[in-house]
Amino acid sequence: MAYSELLEGKNMQKQKELRRLVTVLLAACLMAVNIKTFVRAGGLYPGGATGLTILFQRMAETFLHWEVPYTLINVSLNAIPVYIGFRYIGKKFTLYSLLMIVVSSFLTDLIPGFVLTSDTLLTSIFGGILNGMAISLCLSVDATSGGTDFISIYLSQKRGIDSFNIILGLNVGILGAAGLMFGWDKALYSIIFQYVSTQMIHLLYRGFQQMTLFIVTDKPKEVCEAIYRISHHGATIMEGEGSYGHHAEPLVYSVVDTPDTRKVIKAIRDLDDRAFINCVRTSELKGNFYVSPKDRDDT
Repeated sequence: MAYSELLEGKNMQKQKELRRLVTVLLAACLMAVNIKTFVRAGGLYPGGATGLTILFQRMAETFLHWEVPYTLINVSLNAIPVYIGFRYIGKKFTLYSLLMIVVSSFLTDLIPGFVLTSDTLLTSIFGGILNGMAISLCLSVDATSGGTDFISIYLSQKRGIDSFNIILGLNVGILGAAGLMFGWDKALYSIIFQYVSTQMIHLLYRGFQQMTLFIVTDKPKEVCEAIYRISHHGATIMEGEGSYGHHAEPLVYSVVDTPDTRKVIKAIRDLDDRAFINCVRTSELKGNFYVSPKDRDDT
């Protein structure tokens, strides 16, 4: 029995890694196609290392008349972030992210460019949609498209620093330099591209979002244990009173990651099918909140 369970566990792990590999490769293809169609056609500048790579390419073409391969610049820019990932975040996480960086870079150099529309606004919108989809695919299997994502995760998980202003400052610098050298119209359209991309990520990937749970239950201790077992988050038990019958009603309060919400609710229902559960989307959270490490099994 124990051997069969172990074998089943290994098979499930292999299937998980295969899905992870296929998803990363699909995201790399989508990213490369987007760069060679919407991004290049619209003269746009995505954020992070991708935008910086495209900016360096255009600077070399315009001022030096050199055609520098996308792969050479992008892989070079990601060298230090990849080291940070290996050293401080997680080996599997970084390996899959590195695969995304290398494959998308090679495909960008290999795929012929083509124009779907000459309307820059449409290019900005649909390019942002595809970019957000590619990044969301990576995030869904614990990988990233590289560059500033490594730095953002490192600062937030290891240093407790909000990296939003740092990443925003870098993107503003890229757009400012692009605007000064190549015209402000493309730089301004790039803001639309980045905004649409960000909205798509928020829509498709909820790993960075949290839900607040208010649970009225007759089994508060068991519910707290279930919440911790599934999400590794604690809970607070408060004594409430029903306004109608004036009976004591224990209330459990907790904040969990959005992907864990369904599993937590199911476990609560299994414990107490009469539990009253209210889920509220958390818009802002301050204080110590447990963040699951990337690839905790290989670090």
